[in-house]
Amino acid sequence: MREFIPKILNYRLARRGIVRPARPITLTYSVTNRCQSRCLTCKIWTLYRDHPERAEQELNLDEIERLFRSIGHIYFFNISGGEPFLRDDLPDIVGIALDALTPRIIHIPTNALMPERIAEMVEKILLLMKSRAPATPLTVKPSLDAVGEKHDEIRGVPGNFDKVLETIELLKRLSHRYPALHVEAGTVISKYNLDQVDELTRFVSALGIESYRHEIAEERAEFYNRNDGITPTAEEYERLAEQFAKSIREGLKGKRRLTRLTESLRIVYYDLAARIVREGRQVVPCYAGISNVHLDPYGELWPCCVLGYDKPLGNLRAADFDFDRVWHSPQAQELRQFIRHGGCACPLANQAYSNILLSPVWLTKVVWQLVKR
Repeated sequence: MREFIPKILNYRLARRGIVRPARPITLTYSVTNRCQSRCLTCKIWTLYRDHPERAEQELNLDEIERLFRSIGHIYFFNISGGEPFLRDDLPDIVGIALDALTPRIIHIPTNALMPERIAEMVEKILLLMKSRAPATPLTVKPSLDAVGEKHDEIRGVPGNFDKVLETIELLKRLSHRYPALHVEAGTVISKYNLDQVDELTRFVSALGIESYRHEIAEERAEFYNRNDGITPTAEEYERLAEQFAKSIREGLKGKRRLTRLTESLRIVYYDLAARIVREGRQVVPCYAGISNVHLDPYGELWPCCVLGYDKPLGNLRAADFDFDRVWHSPQAQELRQFIRHGGCACPLANQAYSNILLSPVWLTKVVWQLVKR
């Protein structure tokens, strides 16, 4: 937390347009839009089906290194997709990040359709981290949206559920040899699995993994799923959020320190997300495009993945990979004012965690959850 303190005042002033924002603490990088899943909640896979030439336009390692060195140190490095493990050079990308971004936490989600490949690549990443950043934890989060064939139905791939279980077991074995590895599971709550949540929560609790995340299904340009009607109602999600928080409280005992902290943050997030969905407004000030930034596979810089294609900060390829040139551009400043004045509101977890940490009231709630347990 000490390295956040100098930035907190800057972020608050930058949100008001008084000063230029410092570098973000969180970078999410969608390394590819390729994906083998055919999810009912996401159609990102249709991009390369309809435009196969886009695969050749993804940033290469030389471009990634120039870009990361221009950004400099960040705290949270989230790797996203598509399916990140489809990139053969994923360990190389993490290696560049370790040298140029020096992150304190690295996170990678996966659809878990390639168990052995995922385990092999995770081990390569862990070996790099062991030599270059031994104190940095790596969290890997296979997606699990239901139990059995229902998961396969939602994800659009027969046999996906069995592969998730195989992936989790392989990762758990790795975690015994590499303490830096934290194995998680993640669920997207949509209209397709509302009646499965209780069963799924009980099932995941028996898997012996480090933590379990839930996020609400959203309709946004990044996923090519607008007007698909996948998002639960405010009442449905509020009821589920209460259940999620309760299950986390019951399972905190005996968890590692980082897990206890993140789970306490998650308890507070569920309350916040439910209120945002119910009230349709920014319940807590949003620092998208200030504390957090999202990089798409082609060098486009977004304030977050929700605004994404609709309201980008600018293109880093066009700016010769000069991060400051885009970060401090008039376009970026105009977009920050759009966010500040409530032009958008969403329960995006990645951004919400930073917003909570930057809000004295909501951060106090996190500390209280942590201390009382």
